[in-house]
Amino acid sequence: MNQLPFTDDTVIFGILCLCLGFVFYTSSIKKGFWKKFYGIIPTLLVCYMLPAILTTAGIISEQDSNLYFVASRYLLPAALVLMTLSIDLKAILNLGSKALIMFLTGTIGIIIGGPIAILIVAAISPETVGGVGFDAVWRGLATIAGSWIGGGANQAAMLEVFAYNPKRFGDMVLIDIVVANLWMAIILLGIGKSDRIDKWLKSDTSSIESLKIKVTEHTERITRITTLNDYVILAGLAFTAVGLSHLLGHHFAEFLENNFEVIRNKQKALSSLGSKFLWMVVFSTTIGILLSFTKAKSYEGAGASKIGGFFIYILVATIGMKMDLSTFLEKPGLIAVGLIWISIHAGLLILVAKWIKAPYFFLAVGSQANVGGAASAPVVAAEFHPSLASVGILLAVLGYVVGTAGAYICGLLMEIASKV
Repeated sequence: MNQLPFTDDTVIFGILCLCLGFVFYTSSIKKGFWKKFYGIIPTLLVCYMLPAILTTAGIISEQDSNLYFVASRYLLPAALVLMTLSIDLKAILNLGSKALIMFLTGTIGIIIGGPIAILIVAAISPETVGGVGFDAVWRGLATIAGSWIGGGANQAAMLEVFAYNPKRFGDMVLIDIVVANLWMAIILLGIGKSDRIDKWLKSDTSSIESLKIKVTEHTERITRITTLNDYVILAGLAFTAVGLSHLLGHHFAEFLENNFEVIRNKQKALSSLGSKFLWMVVFSTTIGILLSFTKAKSYEGAGASKIGGFFIYILVATIGMKMDLSTFLEKPGLIAVGLIWISIHAGLLILVAKWIKAPYFFLAVGSQANVGGAASAPVVAAEFHPSLASVGILLAVLGYVVGTAGAYICGLLMEIASKV
């Protein structure tokens, strides 16, 4: 294997920042080609795809990089604090039940999508979804169900529960990454056309728009020229909260594992509640909400959510590094299973959104709270408006709670489907 030109994380981080700078500079050009380009393709999607192209071209590699870990463990909680600093909790609660309905629809779509995908592919290529014993493909697909409903902890739980051959687990991780990232790219593409989609869905976006206006008006009232003093205080608030959320999350997860058998046992439905990452996200969000009831809320006027947004874009770039476009050709049969599966998930979401006239925002965030989890749901939500990031977080946390149980049911259904 040829040595990659850039393997040093410091250099790769510089390249990712160059990509972000290029995107934001070109998107600021309000005439000609770039105006038309960004009128169709959202900036967030381009920030996501450029690193993916670099990974596919072999210029950078995510495999030995710690950048995603740093971004997800340090910058994500800091962003959550800064973006919830000015939250209006009452207004978010007033968004109504449609967010929850769309989230649960997404969960159901994954639970039924897996076995249906197996039945469809088995009719064309039975060997693709075959296998016996611990090598049975349905066992591996159950781990994807865990990832797509909850996250990595749920995926690990399903690996334990269904005892899939660890040597073949890499194939399932490949499907997970390729299909989930492709779906996220489609979701982001839809954000640029959300007004047209909402019109087609005949959705009532008044509660979302009301929240946006309320937050925007509050921000305009308190906006001031930011000083070095403001930046240092914001950094102090954000990263003290990061340290505290890691400390509390680590100890709380250990406390749960040590005192509750249902969480300690990886084969139990609630074992994912022992995830340190989950509780880190929960505590950082909680700290941000608590700060919104103090004078710290005024620091939104100094650009708190803008700094949080910058951290989110760095996270998006590191997520994009995980997407190797060439992998589509490696396991075409299994990739086809994943694509059919996610299409059923998407189709059910669209059907229910059309039925209850839910805004595209709820469709996008409800889906990502399942498929993407806490790392990407707030990213997608914040792309609509920074004030909406908390909606993504709340639904993603719910995904962790129901993830293992939902994936377990999905696994049982896939076992039945594979024997039909």
